[in-house]
This record gives sequence, structure tokens and C-alpha cells, in this order.
Amino acid sequence: MADAVEENVKPNTEEKPDDSSSEEDNSHPEVVETEEPVKTFKDLGVTEVLCEACDQLGWKTPTKIQIEAVPLALQGRDIIGLAETGSGKTGAFALPILQSLLASPQRLHTLVLTPTRELAFQISEQFEALGSSIGVKCAVIVGGIDMMSQSLVLAKKPHIVIATPGRLIDHMENTKGFSLRALKFLVMDEADRILNMDFETEVDKILKVIPRERHTYLFSATMTKKVQKLQRAALKDPVKCAVSTKYSTVDKLQQYYIFIPSKYKDCYLVSILNELAGNSFMIFCSTCNNAQRVALLLRNLGITAIPLHGQMSQNKRLGSLNKFKSKSRSVLLATDVASRGLDIPHVDCVINYDIPTHSKDYIHRVGRTARAGRSGNPSPSSLNTMWSFSSASRP
Repeated sequence: MADAVEENVKPNTEEKPDDSSSEEDNSHPEVVETEEPVKTFKDLGVTEVLCEACDQLGWKTPTKIQIEAVPLALQGRDIIGLAETGSGKTGAFALPILQSLLASPQRLHTLVLTPTRELAFQISEQFEALGSSIGVKCAVIVGGIDMMSQSLVLAKKPHIVIATPGRLIDHMENTKGFSLRALKFLVMDEADRILNMDFETEVDKILKVIPRERHTYLFSATMTKKVQKLQRAALKDPVKCAVSTKYSTVDKLQQYYIFIPSKYKDCYLVSILNELAGNSFMIFCSTCNNAQRVALLLRNLGITAIPLHGQMSQNKRLGSLNKFKSKSRSVLLATDVASRGLDIPHVDCVINYDIPTHSKDYIHRVGRTARAGRSGNPSPSSLNTMWSFSSASRP
């Protein structure tokens, strides 16, 4: 596979330095000036039926990453997509894949790898929404769900398989008749997180059994050393489409910090929720127990809160997510399982009940609001550094 990567970079002028613990490659890619962005999906080369689907979903104009990636993908190029959180990455790879499927229908046409179960279900929803008029069938293959029922779904040979690497390997090794040897497209979404979650062995196994002659799209928030290694192994003469080159928040994000003693966090949290009542909130906690505890506290105070964390069953996690997305609950208490990739369209305010230890986790958390151009207010409610302040204030 070729090591060189053609670059098509739109720099973000509000770049933020990553923390020292990140393994991100700090080399500065060459900036290539591009022409004035086109304004419609039709201008990108998307067919009429898919343009209509975009319009029905409320996608009036393409986002920056879609403007950069879609025309190149339609030309048959392998893509490395680097984009800020909430930039419309799913559409950037879904549209070219659906257009290929429309031109040459085939079962088991595409494999999409994701790091989390929730992201897999979300991607499936977007594929089926965009491809509803052409009858696209998707299968979500993730842990926490009975393998036998998944085997029956795979036996029907869906067009698109969206999977977490571990569960996909289980089916490749144990489900008779399931094969990806005719695969046309491979997508690795949130590739940096897939690798950070120690799925490297599973990804290597998958790459060995799928066709070498395929189209590959790799989307990542950052170009880490692990992602670079994966790019060299999996992509052929790729073009890099980047609309941001470092960890950054989107332009319309309003950010506020409140310094308070740790023991008063619950009181301040309730005060903020009451003051901003009528909005939707995602509150991030560092542990499952904390998310569960705060959710129970808020419910006892009459606030419609619901938890989402890794100790819940898959059905309960999906139930929590759907209740929040349908607005039957206004407050979602979450761990970082929900902080990347999920598109929840009406989040008005993000509160970091527990501040993350790494800057990149902060970026992904606050990226739940102001997604794809919408404005929003992430409001961290406490900083761990206030422990010393609390001690110093004693008489």
C-alpha cells in the first residue's frame, strides 16, 4: 500500500494544543488552498434520488467534510477523513456508498466498523434513512445482543453490516455461511478510538479476510501514530480530507467554567438545571456509579433524568438514548460511552459534572452540542483543582 497521502486540508483557525499524554502525530501537513465550496449535494455529484433523501432529512447544504470527501469518494479514491466533532462525517461516507450500491446492487456490499454499540445503531439509522427509497437493508452486529438472532439477520445477507470489531470476529469464526469475501467498501469510523480500545488484533484479522480490491474510508478525529500505521496497511493511494488538524471545538460553542468546592457539586448542578429549565442537557460523569447516583438524585427532585452507561444492558442503553432523543427525558446522565460520534439533534447544554483528564475527551464531550453548525452551551460545573481551594478556605 502506498505510504504517501494526497492532502486536501482546510485548517481550523482556533486550534487547541493537545495534552502531553496524547500520542497524536504533531507533524504539520501542507495546506492546500481549495476553491469556493459548492452549495448543494447535486454539485458534489450525488444522484437525484439521494439528493431528495438529503432534503427530506433536512440536509439543505453539505458540510465541509462532505464537500471535501464526497466528490473524491465518487471518483473511486480511498479517503482519510479528519474532521471536528459534529461535522457530518457519516454523510460523507454514506452517500458515496449508497450511490455505488444504487449503480451496482449487491448483498454484503459494505462493512462499517465502529468503536461503540450506540454509534453502530446511529450509523445504521442514517444509512436506512438515506437509502429508504432504494430499499437498503442494514444489520447491526454488536455485543450485548444474542448471537443467534444476529446470525439469522446475517443469513438474509443485508447490503450493509455495521459492527464492532469484537462481535464481528465472533461471527466470522462461528457463523456458518457468513463471509465478507465479496465486500466492496470498508469504513472505519472513529478509527482512533477503535485502536485506543485495543481492537488492533481484531482489525488485523478482518483486513486479512476481506478483498484487497476494495474502497476504504477511514474517518478519525485525529491522525495518531496508530491511525497512520492502519492507513498504510489498509488504504491504497488515499487522499486526506481534513477540515481541522488538531483537537478543537466548533466555532459556535459557548463555553463557561464554574469553580466550586467538590462537595457542593450536586447543589450547583440542580441550581443550573432549574435556572435553564426547558432546555435539554447531557451531563457527563467519570464513573457508571456516579451517573446512576446523580440520575436518581435528579429524579427524586422531579427532574426528568435518565442514565446511560456501560453497566446497563444493551436494550436499556438504547432505551435511554431513544427516550432522550424523543424528548421524553430532558436530562441524560452519561459516561464517555456516549461522548463520541452520537448525533443527538437537540442537545442545548453539556455539563461536565466530572471534568475529563484529557483535553481530547473534553472536546468529544462538548461536541454533543453545537453539532454540524448548530449553536450550543457546554457548561462544566466543577474543576477537580478546586479541592485545594476548599481546604484553604477553612478557618
